[in-house]
Amino acid sequence: MKSWSPYVVLVVIAIALDQWIKHLVENGLAFQEKVDLLPFLALYRTYNTGIAFSMFQSFGDTGLVVVAVLVVAFVLYLATRTPASHVIARVGFALIIGGALGNLIDRAVYGHVIDYILFHTPVWSFAVFNLADALISVGAALVVFDELIGWRREAKPQDPGN
Repeated sequence: MKSWSPYVVLVVIAIALDQWIKHLVENGLAFQEKVDLLPFLALYRTYNTGIAFSMFQSFGDTGLVVVAVLVVAFVLYLATRTPASHVIARVGFALIIGGALGNLIDRAVYGHVIDYILFHTPVWSFAVFNLADALISVGAALVVFDELIGWRREAKPQDPGN
């Protein structure tokens, strides 16, 4: 797959799905009211004014938009330097970019990111997140996985004595 078209389509689908779900959440889920789906999973609409796990809130909206644009630019750079044979990594980069752009749209339009997924137990609760965050995490895991299996792809040096 030498064409970038499938990856661009994946980015567009990721952004569209993320924004559609956030629209449904904004219009159909009460703010900061937990709706249990499973004993460990709930919907819980809240706003994140930072980046991941509310970090860097002090950067302000403009600073966070700049950081997000720089991250997307860096990931695009890495993606363009990745050989076409590394399909898993390229899919990972597309998911990272799609998720980052989905959250960037929120930040640019609303001044915050809409989060709504809550994993929890009676004694522990994970940070509230959204589909874009999940896409970024899965994309990063795919890139790391591709790097870990990359050594199998590499040709082993031949012993000159043979």
